[in-house]
Amino acid sequence: MRRFLLSAGRAATRTRFLQRSKYYLCSEKSTLQSLHHSNDGLSIAKSAIYFPRPIASSIPSRLVGSLTRRLSDSASLEDKNHDKSLEEDLDDLKLDDNADSLKKGGGQGETVVAGRKKPLFTKATSLSELTEEDINTYITISEGDLNHSIGEGLPAGLTKEYEESKGSSLLVRASFLEIRDELKACVDKTENQDSQRKPRKHFILDGPVSSGKSITLAMLVHWARSEGWFVFYVPKAKEWTHGGFYYKNLLAPSWDTPVQASTVLGNLLKSHESVLQKLPCQISEPITLGEGAGVGLMKDAEAVAMPEGSTLFDLVQTGIATTHAAVGVVVRLREELSLVKEVPVLFVIDQYNSWFTFSQYKELTGRHSHRDIHARELTMVKAYRTMLHSDMMVTAYSHSTAVGKLRKHLPDTPLDVRYDFSRYGIDEVEAVINYYYRQGLISHERFSEEKWKRIYYLANGNGVEIRDLVRFI
Repeated sequence: MRRFLLSAGRAATRTRFLQRSKYYLCSEKSTLQSLHHSNDGLSIAKSAIYFPRPIASSIPSRLVGSLTRRLSDSASLEDKNHDKSLEEDLDDLKLDDNADSLKKGGGQGETVVAGRKKPLFTKATSLSELTEEDINTYITISEGDLNHSIGEGLPAGLTKEYEESKGSSLLVRASFLEIRDELKACVDKTENQDSQRKPRKHFILDGPVSSGKSITLAMLVHWARSEGWFVFYVPKAKEWTHGGFYYKNLLAPSWDTPVQASTVLGNLLKSHESVLQKLPCQISEPITLGEGAGVGLMKDAEAVAMPEGSTLFDLVQTGIATTHAAVGVVVRLREELSLVKEVPVLFVIDQYNSWFTFSQYKELTGRHSHRDIHARELTMVKAYRTMLHSDMMVTAYSHSTAVGKLRKHLPDTPLDVRYDFSRYGIDEVEAVINYYYRQGLISHERFSEEKWKRIYYLANGNGVEIRDLVRFI
């Protein structure tokens, strides 16, 4: 850590050095009565305190006021007998020359860098507290909290963002708040009684690659589960149509995928074990058994019945314990969730377009011929793909999975279900660039508004490309 404490008599001799260095004077409008202006910033009383550029505008007024009072009573900061508490307060700032970022002091709500007019971080402590005033600010959500609430796994784009930015904050976008509020209005029956417009229950997020659709879905899942909702989340719908074993269901014109079914049930226990234990089974019909993963059909048994008084937790445990029942349990769970009234139920499906094209599986039609099996022929996909119901459902296309171009109106979906999800706009990029600047991804000597706008137009709002290009500012 480097710190320059200069007396007024020595300031003039170091002017040229300061112009070439990455240090400049601390600026605080709230203490103008004790400060006087200079070309590089502000100097305090008879002395000048120099900090790295990203930090100067983030130092809390409380600390600067304290420094001002102490410096006015001190003849020289270089005196060995100067106030020790002043040095302690300076050390509390924990200036890091490598990251050039503020590690402590001021709070996230006060953090403003690179000439940004509004705080870079929201004062909200959860996704539920966010309002329109928080749009284009960042909210801190640790990766540990996300992993705890999303047992199915985080999107690759989200983990990459945390890794590359060396932080744990996400951008609050207007699209997230709009979808969140629509879903919340669906549950808030009191609010909807006098409303003439019915809130939307179904969304298909459709936008270009790297526009943030998967991250938005993960944020919705985290928000809904923190509110006590039951969320059936499929982060990689393409995995339902690729890999593992597949068997033809002899009792229905469909194909079973027991490996994927076991994975889905296991993930549900990670995220909703306590909720599942409170929800009773409402369907009494036996569950049809199919072929197990690599073990064939079960001898002397075609179905399994759930005991009276069973819960959805018992149902899921049955599917995990018996591979022959895994697919049947996943299908039954879809029927049971449509009957749940105790808690709101939300279905969130990423890579949703994978369910409208051909799967990886093939069916032999002759000695030297076969046909491709469509995703709609898979038992699990068939049960969860449709959006023609009253349950809340948010899905997203994934153009990075290269499943091919689909027609505008898809079967099993309402006409007005698509939600155009755009890439970053200019205001969003301003927040993103300032965040990367704060995290030390951008060299402050080269930072300018003109340069980050060039990156915005060059990347066309692509979040991944912007994060890669900022290193070259």
